[in-house]
Amino acid sequence: MEMRAVLDALYERLNRRCFVSPDPLELLYRYPDPLDRELAGLVVSGLSYGRVASILKGARAVLDPLGPSPAALLADPDGRHPSVPCPGFRYRFTEGREVAALLRGAAALQAGHGSLGTLFAGLSSRMDHSEACDAFVDALHAAAGLSSSTLLSKPSDGSACKRLHLYLRWMVRSDDVDPGGWKAIGRERLEVPLDVHMHAAGRLLGFTDRRSADRRTVEEITRGFRRMTPEDPVKYDFALTRFGIRSDLRVEDLEEELLGCLPGGGSGG
Repeated sequence: MEMRAVLDALYERLNRRCFVSPDPLELLYRYPDPLDRELAGLVVSGLSYGRVASILKGARAVLDPLGPSPAALLADPDGRHPSVPCPGFRYRFTEGREVAALLRGAAALQAGHGSLGTLFAGLSSRMDHSEACDAFVDALHAAAGLSSSTLLSKPSDGSACKRLHLYLRWMVRSDDVDPGGWKAIGRERLEVPLDVHMHAAGRLLGFTDRRSADRRTVEEITRGFRRMTPEDPVKYDFALTRFGIRSDLRVEDLEEELLGCLPGGGSGG
């Protein structure tokens, strides 16, 4: 069976809402308005490091006090709502003041551009994807009054930027799993969110033999998927990363399926 056929079969079987939990993405389904969703997604993706249960707990601690419409609350010109400073919040390396600053900065960019999606689309129209990512992060940090943060990293620093690429996947793609909202940005520009599961899959499929989870590895694995689905190179990300996250899906079963579609039944990684 050819690799594309195997991956398409995995996508059809697993790219479904019922397979999302446990995944921080499930928190975004609370927000039907894209303005609320892009703010919530910024928080959820930014905190997506560590154990899933801890990520969900931390993200809820920030989002729950903001109510059903974070965008409306943060649009308050006085900015005095007691929940916005995230009092007492800390998640591993991330403190409440940093989250609050980023939320306020993002709200200011929404006010200035209409949405964060409009801002990113404008950057994408005149830059390549990695440059647009850099400029987007710089704009958020500047608006937040931060020189850097634990929530966002940039491709130019050599980072894999897993959380930023995850955020962009959630915002740009729209299917049974990804909620979308940024319609002016083509999914063909996206790059894989490189976690340990996607890294292992990329090596198994022969897209990279690199052991470092860095910018170059992201480029190599994305290039591999882009050869098959140039219009949507991160199409298979969710399905492939269910293995090892959900207790009912074994990594060994994924390895067997992927190895069966490679020439000679062997890995290139």
